Amino acid sequence: MAYASSLSVDSDLDSAVQAVCDDVRRQLAGQSPDLCFLFVSHAHADGFDDLPATVRRELGVKVLLGCTGETVAGSDQEIEEGPALSLWAGVLPGATLTPFHLEFGETPDGLIAIGYPDDLNDMATDARAVFALGEPYSSVPDSVIERLADELPGVPLLGGMASGGGPQENRVFLNDECFPQGTVAVLMRGGPKVRSVVSQGCRPIGPTFVVTKSERNIVFELGGKPTIDRLREFLSELPARDQRLVQLGLHVGIAMSEYKTTFGRGDFLIANVIGADQQLGAIAIGNLVRTGQTVQFHVRDADTADEDLVHLLDQHRAERSSPTKAALLFSCNGRGTRLFDEPNHDAATIQRVLGRVPLAGFFAQGELGPVGGKNYIHGFTASVACFE
Repeated sequence: MAYASSLSVDSDLDSAVQAVCDDVRRQLAGQSPDLCFLFVSHAHADGFDDLPATVRRELGVKVLLGCTGETVAGSDQEIEEGPALSLWAGVLPGATLTPFHLEFGETPDGLIAIGYPDDLNDMATDARAVFALGEPYSSVPDSVIERLADELPGVPLLGGMASGGGPQENRVFLNDECFPQGTVAVLMRGGPKVRSVVSQGCRPIGPTFVVTKSERNIVFELGGKPTIDRLREFLSELPARDQRLVQLGLHVGIAMSEYKTTFGRGDFLIANVIGADQQLGAIAIGNLVRTGQTVQFHVRDADTADEDLVHLLDQHRAERSSPTKAALLFSCNGRGTRLFDEPNHDAATIQRVLGRVPLAGFFAQGELGPVGGKNYIHGFTASVACFE
């Protein structure tokens, strides 16, 4: 196996394409890649239509996947403004790649999605991962997650929603095609192992509670008392810093296992608190929650997000018998310098903790990645695909 990545900030797209292709070709010693990921900023919008076919022709790529991004990452850099083109390539002996393009539509019978491989369920045995990049205004990621849970149970789904533009402005790429709508994806079977690191950037506050009354995404009671009353019980005892963070934005972690007695990082799916009813003592969160589940309130800030990412990357490295050889980064467009004091945080942290590896990625309008063995669409998250 061999991997390569290259980043260009040249304002001329033709020159940028030539530079990254030449660089990748050199790193691969002239081998044609089996799989490429291509990420581009909106400064190059005039050249979107021809871009994937040009790159594919230059390198002889078997399968190319890509999209537009508000921020484009490459190596240890995150380019938040101006022109940027990032290319990742892998030579993957033993891997079988099945690309597909999904389109979504409403019918009298409900949502339909067309474009899945007919024999998807038969591919589950040796499936390593599914990578998906969606146009955010025309894709329904929850339906993709549900379909893959049925057809490919336990297979990680990694990627995110294209970003940086409004309706009709984002693009997704598949092989030679540039699409203004839908989701592009590739199923990888065999070949290298793919591990995920999904850093939701939060830490818990207060005790854990069992949900004793809920309806869809509304939490009425925790441990037999109104949810807001439970929050008030420990809020005044928190350090002043944590009280300020609660005011800036409160989150709820939903435990992924009902059989654990203690919980740590990676054990919770983080959901934003999106509303509260003081009279009912209830809160609404951004995910479904069931009566009987264990939850814990969480807060988020730059220090916590940094600590969480470093901890999970360290844990990933310690648990693996072989080192990570390449990585893809799907980070939230609310991270970067919108969250951290210094630029390039997520990309540079991956390179520092895992060692220098070919890396590319983008900042998404919703990130895909598994938590507790199940796939979700996240916010404020860094989802990392690590190739062994």
